[in-house]
Amino acid sequence: MNRPSEKNDRPQPPVKIVIVEDETWIRENLVREINSAPGFRCLNHYRTAEEALQGIPADQPDVVLMDINLPGMDGVECVRRLRATFPELRFLMLTVYEESEKIFKSLLAGANGYLLKRTSTAEMLEAIQQVRGGGAPMSSSIARKIVAYFNEMGMVKTHTAALSPRELQVLELLAKGVAYKNIADQLSLSIETIRMNVKHIYAKLHVHSRGEAAAKYLQQPQFRRSENG
Repeated sequence: MNRPSEKNDRPQPPVKIVIVEDETWIRENLVREINSAPGFRCLNHYRTAEEALQGIPADQPDVVLMDINLPGMDGVECVRRLRATFPELRFLMLTVYEESEKIFKSLLAGANGYLLKRTSTAEMLEAIQQVRGGGAPMSSSIARKIVAYFNEMGMVKTHTAALSPRELQVLELLAKGVAYKNIADQLSLSIETIRMNVKHIYAKLHVHSRGEAAAKYLQQPQFRRSENG
C-alpha cells in the first residue's frame, strides 16, 4: 500500500552543471561549492570557450555557468554557437564587472541569467535552480545596467499599459530580481500561476527574458520620477 508514496519520495536527479571559467581559483571554488551542495553536480569544467565547444555536447548539462570574459573566443560568442545547436540548454553568465554592452550582447546571444562572481554560494545555487526551471535570475544592479544601455542606444519604449494589475505586480518583482518562488509567496499565488503570468508579460511586452522585461518596466515615467526625486 505504501509503494506509490515511496516512489514519490525518491530524490530528484541533481542539476547537471558545466563551468566555463579561465581563472583557476574561481573555477575550482565553483566546482567545490557545487559538488558539496545536495541536488547539484558539476559534470565538467573548461578554461576556454574553444574547449567548451568541444566538450559540452558530450557532457549534456542542464545549465552552463559561462564567464563572459574568456581568452580567445569570449563567452558571448560561445553561448551563441552552443545555443544554435542546443536550443534547450540554459546559460547563466558570470561577470566581474557590470559591463552593459557585454551583458546586452549576452542577452541577444541567448543567455538566460546574469550573476556577479562575488555572489554568495546560496544565491548562486538558487540562480542555477531558477535558470533550470525556466527563470532568468539577475541582480537589480545588472538590470539597471541593461536599462542604461537601452537608454543610450535609444531602444526602450514603455509598453506596460497592456498589462493587467496582477501582471504589473509580477513585473515589478521580476525587475527587482525576486525569484519566482518568492514572488509566489509575496502575492499568495502558486508558482505555476507566476510562470503563466510571466509568459503573458513576455508576450505582451514582446520580450524573451527577465532583463528585457525589467528594462521596459524601469522605463515607466512614474518609476523614473521616483528615481530622480
